[in-house]
Amino acid sequence: MDRLPNHETGAATQTVLIYRNELLAASETFIRDQALALRDWRPVLVGRKLLNQLPLDDLNVRCLTPHALTLSNRLLWRASSMFDTVPPNVKAALRKERASLIHVHFGTDALDAWPLARALNLPLLITLHGFDINVHRDWWEAGNAGSHLRSYPRRLLQLAQLPQISFVAVSEAIRNRAIESGIPPGKVEVKYIGIDPRKFTPGSLAVADRAPRVLFVGRLVEKKGCLYLIDAMVHVRKNVPDARLIVIGDGPLRQHLEHHAREVGIEADFLGVQPHAEVKRQLELARVFCLPSVTASNGDAEGLPISILEAQASGVPVVTSANGAVGEAVKEGHTGLLFPERDVVTLATKLTALLSDDALASKVAAQSVAQIAKSFDIADLTRSLEDAYGVAARRTNLIPLERHL
Repeated sequence: MDRLPNHETGAATQTVLIYRNELLAASETFIRDQALALRDWRPVLVGRKLLNQLPLDDLNVRCLTPHALTLSNRLLWRASSMFDTVPPNVKAALRKERASLIHVHFGTDALDAWPLARALNLPLLITLHGFDINVHRDWWEAGNAGSHLRSYPRRLLQLAQLPQISFVAVSEAIRNRAIESGIPPGKVEVKYIGIDPRKFTPGSLAVADRAPRVLFVGRLVEKKGCLYLIDAMVHVRKNVPDARLIVIGDGPLRQHLEHHAREVGIEADFLGVQPHAEVKRQLELARVFCLPSVTASNGDAEGLPISILEAQASGVPVVTSANGAVGEAVKEGHTGLLFPERDVVTLATKLTALLSDDALASKVAAQSVAQIAKSFDIADLTRSLEDAYGVAARRTNLIPLERHL
């Protein structure tokens, strides 16, 4: 098992292994930031593959799969996967961390983290984010995510019945969906992730003085609904002729979306994936942030998009239909404007209001900044998560299980 250089905090009294199969995708800054915000617990990131997409220098990182996979190592990992066990060297190395708990992000990764929890005799806390609980069961069982995840819905519900397993949901909407799926209500509670309002602050140019720029940040996939924003901009430009759309992100729909924007005559800048500094710069220029999310054909829907919280902390009025944000982070007319999914006309009306009404835009911006500081500061929310760690870590009455769930 490869061990990367790390920074030890020294003050924490207990250790939590934070598991993600791949460490970490560029879009998963929320996992890194939440780990860095821990104070009473020492975080150790654990995964099977290093992506090298996010800097993790300030964290302890343990890669379970050696960089140089010899024939014997490959055979060992293959045998371990077949029999749902953990290679002896991995088990021995992780025991040295003296962890009290494993916290796994995404229910799909819980299937791979469970053998670790069982081998180390540790409780498992699973954070549900969105697609891992919203996607329809028959979509998984049809093998759309690969044959290894055909049994995912069944196995997740089996895990949910075990006394050493508990869940957190990133929004009330995700908790409700988890319960609908069969997870016992007493096993799942809401723990917002939040952001650091000291990193995302209002820019020097007041929102009322900004050009009519509408900013979208997200993957260019069905769930994010960028197509509906492009169509809404056609209506917006009838009232705000110089309105411009800025799109940050990439994905399988990018070419189609660019073509559609040209076809309907919309001024849109597709910037692709951008570093944190550029996203922050674009937020400081934007008059409105829009995330027109929809429920995808396979059931996938938003949890609570971090991009919305970042925009609010930056003093940029938000217009959204995002599941999880509606009524939780975004309250109509107070900390943003809401519209029904796929309702292009209403979306255009909301965008036009914020682009045209300086007083409304200024009011929403100010109230959004105040709400983030009060209710979505990652430092405060991580203290609450650590309380959940303490409760989960006391689930020590582990029971023998069948080898395969």
